[in-house]
Amino acid sequence: MNDLLQRILRALPSRLSRWFKGLRKGQGHAHRETALPHGGTVEAFARGVAELPLAASVTVVIPALNEAKRIASVVAFALADPATAEVLVIDDSSIDDTAALARAAGARVVTSTMLGKGASMHDGAIQARQELLVYLDGDLAGLRPGIISDLARPLLADEADFVKARFGRGGGRVTELTAKPMLKVFFPELAHLGQPLGGVISARRALLQQLAFEDGYGVDIGLLLDAQRSGARVAEVDIGSLEHDSQPLLDLTVMANEVARVIYSRARSAGRLNVDQIVAMYESQRQAAASLDFILTRRRGRQRLLLVDMDGALTTTRFAVELARASGQEQALAQLLDSPADDTAARSERIAGLFRFVHKQQFERVARAPPRRPGGVEVINRMRRAGFMVGVLSDSYFVAADILRRRVFADFALAHTMHFDSDVCNGQVKVNPAFLPLREGDGLPVCKSHVLRRFRAEGGEQPLLECWAVGDNLNDLGLLRLADRAFAIDPKAPEMRREPGIIVIESFEELLARVPAAPAVVQPGTAQAA
Repeated sequence: MNDLLQRILRALPSRLSRWFKGLRKGQGHAHRETALPHGGTVEAFARGVAELPLAASVTVVIPALNEAKRIASVVAFALADPATAEVLVIDDSSIDDTAALARAAGARVVTSTMLGKGASMHDGAIQARQELLVYLDGDLAGLRPGIISDLARPLLADEADFVKARFGRGGGRVTELTAKPMLKVFFPELAHLGQPLGGVISARRALLQQLAFEDGYGVDIGLLLDAQRSGARVAEVDIGSLEHDSQPLLDLTVMANEVARVIYSRARSAGRLNVDQIVAMYESQRQAAASLDFILTRRRGRQRLLLVDMDGALTTTRFAVELARASGQEQALAQLLDSPADDTAARSERIAGLFRFVHKQQFERVARAPPRRPGGVEVINRMRRAGFMVGVLSDSYFVAADILRRRVFADFALAHTMHFDSDVCNGQVKVNPAFLPLREGDGLPVCKSHVLRRFRAEGGEQPLLECWAVGDNLNDLGLLRLADRAFAIDPKAPEMRREPGIIVIESFEELLARVPAAPAVVQPGTAQAA
């Protein structure tokens, strides 16, 4: 007998409770006209049970990034539902007042372990105190009362393990043009779902903890497909209509690519696709995300820039060293690393060759492991609040740098591209064009300083006004010399301490005191002093 029925029986008069228990054991007649001891029919009784308010048994999880506009109202909405036992907001290191407003509205707020909705959703599944979870987005509006109870009922009645919400409005462009046609081909058993990409879901925590949470826009479709493939019972509940903040067109393009990648990946795992040609497409999409052209489309008017070195600055270890140790190439790497006989490009090629046949998952595991240098996340958060676009630069590989930039909540990463065939490294590396000179003979052949030159050259109508840079070694020196404000953190070479114009700091805590204040927010209807 499930928990819902047990609670109902405890609330019923003793005679009616005994009668209903007997009915479940076959001691009564369960047809629709069977009379109850106090009048009425089983059918009417069932309808009444379905309408009973649920006891507080649900953790509502709200992943949030810069949702100050609506987060308080979403939290208040969730707390007003009788099924809600707690509201848990997973904050992606927001640079507005999201965390404070959510906490003031009554939510428990936890900072996510890593940038990205998928990581935040996974954190919610780990941190939740209840067995039943309902996920809401932090930008929702127009919600009707009772949605959380409605999403929880199929779970409490043991009719489903994973529930998707159906909205009154039609699906968006990515849903209609990408997700639904692909599901119809590869997963027709799920093609009837109205909003397969929707982030409003409910599920059992035990199930969620067994599933893989994708990092990007593909997290919702990935959870749906993985739940169905695991044998979980999938249901859909109509929750009426709701309002979302719309995504910019460029973000929709990225979303479509990510959704397609996840569906292709799951189709391949299910044996429903010969995907060799698709893997090449994934690699092309990954390389596009590592390009400066893509990053420039996401500036959104910001005219200040912070560039931070990855190895030695944001972490105290070097990714290549840790990967060599994990893959048994530590001794071979020691013979190549920092060799004066090779130029930068040749040394990069030799080092990349050491990692031939290493699986991409090994790269990702190593990138997630090194501890972040204390204070780095706080500096990056404060700089973003002050209007800076923050990037992580690395002479290493984008597959690792992008993971690290999400661990520190930066806006982008630029690094060289390691090539993978069917997720196995083929030992070939492509130097990121952003690290190459704009003109022949303009500085070193491969250098981080060229990234800054390109930002300055391609500012258009909103030119770059200021750039700060943080590095730790000689390979950062060109960038530091070119920056408006340069900092050498715990420098590894004595020359760094003697270089004029570079401020030596031993920790990010020292830099934190120099971060400019966030610009004042002018309230509507008021004028800012001249």
